[in-house]
Amino acid sequence: MRAVVIDETGGPEVLQLRDVERGEPDDGEVLVEVHAASVNPIDHKRRSGTVQGHLPAILGSDISGTVVASRADEFGEGDEVFGLAASGAYAEFALARESVIAHKPAALDHAQAAALPVAGMTAWQALFDRAQLERGQTAVIAGAAGGVGHFAVQLAKHAGAVVTGIGSDHNRDFVIGLGADRYVDYTREAPAEAISDADVALDTVGGDVTAALLQTVRSGGVLVVIANAPPEREAQQRGVRAELLVMSPAREQLARLAELVASGAVRPEISRTLPLAEVAEAHRMSESGHTRGKIVLAVRS
Repeated sequence: MRAVVIDETGGPEVLQLRDVERGEPDDGEVLVEVHAASVNPIDHKRRSGTVQGHLPAILGSDISGTVVASRADEFGEGDEVFGLAASGAYAEFALARESVIAHKPAALDHAQAAALPVAGMTAWQALFDRAQLERGQTAVIAGAAGGVGHFAVQLAKHAGAVVTGIGSDHNRDFVIGLGADRYVDYTREAPAEAISDADVALDTVGGDVTAALLQTVRSGGVLVVIANAPPEREAQQRGVRAELLVMSPAREQLARLAELVASGAVRPEISRTLPLAEVAEAHRMSESGHTRGKIVLAVRS
């Protein structure tokens, strides 16, 4: 099969599309012919060496495709599935464990389904598992137009929260269109000057944004961060619970997210769809930190 492999860490130029042996499923696994894969920040962090991993490696986690061989009880040949690849997603075929894939609803195309797993489950777990967001509460999402952020805005609104998105001005209309009740342009206004009583804040950006976002949360509220360590001391001084989220995949959440997309309650925003051969450009776009929604790789036309 053809796959994108890295033999060493570095810039996008280390991504090599070449022929490799495809694997065969073990007990509880399926082999998926990949139609689409999506790009997540962890991918370029692994490629650059910011996050360590074994080499050589096929990068990527999110896949959508068709089962071509199965040793799993709940999935058979011909089933259309989406979820997380165990063997790397940037490839024509990928192995996946049955515990981290779900049946793809007919209403979703493969690009939409591939955009969901990592970003969708991260948003879900941040809002509901960690922050325990409830109807009527206020939620603030930093990086509201990004991969995780744009799902978080929609999920929080669907849950009945009052939602404020934070980002640059050129994403204002997009985020309001997702259902946000309010938008703060951080280039013109400090978030803490606009918001001071949020029940829940989700930081998808990291860096200086984390400290700024903490100031928007009321005493007794929750700050969830996904990009760096939470400011525990400062949070404790404000009476805020600060949590670091590392996403844990769950098939039930994948299925629930798919239902929400199929019903129209949540929609994946796909900023670009690129062929697998243009994966280096996809990484450059992802590393810019200014991508709206998700970048998807079309593996099979």
